[in-house]
Amino acid sequence: MAIATINPTTGKSVRSFEPYTHARVNECIDRAVAAYRTNRRTSFAERAEHMRKAAGILDAECRELGQLMTLEMGKPFKAAMAEAEKCATACRYYADNAQRFLADEPVPMEGSKAWVAFQPIGVVLAIMPWNFPFWQVFRFAAPALMAGNVGILKHASNVPQCALAIEDIFRRAGFVDGAFQTLLVGPEAVEGLIADSRVAAVTLTGSEGAGRSVASAAGKNLKKSVVELGGSDPFVVMPSADLDSAVSTAVTARMINNGQSCIAAKRFIIHEKIYDKFLQKFVALVSAVKIGDPMDEKTELGPVATAAIRDELDAQVKASVAKGARVLTGGKKLDREGWFYAPTVLVDIPTDAPGARDELFGPVASVFKAKNLDDAISIANGTSFGLGASAWTRNDAERDRFISEIESGLLFINGMVASDARLPFGGVKNSGYGRELGEFGIREFVNIKSVRVMAVESATQSATE
Repeated sequence: MAIATINPTTGKSVRSFEPYTHARVNECIDRAVAAYRTNRRTSFAERAEHMRKAAGILDAECRELGQLMTLEMGKPFKAAMAEAEKCATACRYYADNAQRFLADEPVPMEGSKAWVAFQPIGVVLAIMPWNFPFWQVFRFAAPALMAGNVGILKHASNVPQCALAIEDIFRRAGFVDGAFQTLLVGPEAVEGLIADSRVAAVTLTGSEGAGRSVASAAGKNLKKSVVELGGSDPFVVMPSADLDSAVSTAVTARMINNGQSCIAAKRFIIHEKIYDKFLQKFVALVSAVKIGDPMDEKTELGPVATAAIRDELDAQVKASVAKGARVLTGGKKLDREGWFYAPTVLVDIPTDAPGARDELFGPVASVFKAKNLDDAISIANGTSFGLGASAWTRNDAERDRFISEIESGLLFINGMVASDARLPFGGVKNSGYGRELGEFGIREFVNIKSVRVMAVESATQSATE
């Protein structure tokens, strides 16, 4: 895949980049190792000062950075600006809390002093996707740098200018030279980077296939890894729910980021008592979604990021229909410039159809009817993924069942699933392992070192006795 900016709104090439040579990559890793020797010895206060400067740059330049995101991957401009601002909140969160999260933890032991120390481990390789080109990177980079590590980024090949802009932000924020670097390389370089003895660990956000490949390479080289993969998130609505609120949130939860979010609601599981009412309202709102140029602030749905993504989505919808699913609205590519796909609602989906089994990464909603609470939970868990889940009920007993029985890394009750710097983020099953964000996120890439200092008599005491 070429390393290039291709505007998904027009399908036209904007700018291309030559991949870094092996020699240049080697120089970058050497620079990262040197930067680590310095960064690990800086104080939390010094790192926090730089991290707050990065936050200030993100806030001050959110319009320019938002335009860059929209140009490269097509998200609505307002959402792109909000993404830059969200990155700033993560920077400030870790600037404020990293020292507390990584403070020594004393362990009472007779006859000695003991504690657990949390120390940096070195160069962390990040392999990041295009769908949130800034947020996915900053939620790794902010805790990693604040812990004293350094980062090298292999970003998705269709967002190279975003990748370079992020490197520039950390440089201007004052971090030591080489503390955060972008490597403009293709996917074929990843295995070699993981195998490099100078790289201590790897984190990936991406597809299930990419996760298996990276996890295998990390395991082969005994490297710590965190993988956040796809999701087929359930959105369950019970009769006691506020139906209008659930429906309006459901549309947002499916169409957010042009339908391209791992934690977007994808499977809508509706109790049979309210199924018809929900479906009528839902289809009407989905059909009314405003499609257009993502730079237009009135646009609610822009293009998907690449022609290949649009074509795969269309093939998944067609395959689902061939197996018996029905399309209530949409279900086709739009006949216009760029990579647009109509907002779509599928119903009557067989369990072996892509609309029930796979992750549909675009503006396509799969709707299912549940007979009762047990059936709703069974359908929700009837996937190989387990990233996020949303359940809508005002019944306390139902709420408690959802919390204890839905298999997911995140569960939101009466609300849309969203990432937040304060909460750990990650999944179970084929959605990956490890956590980003929160206190758990910053502890993923540290050496958890047990220290015990035995009590001994001093040399002076021994000489006088």
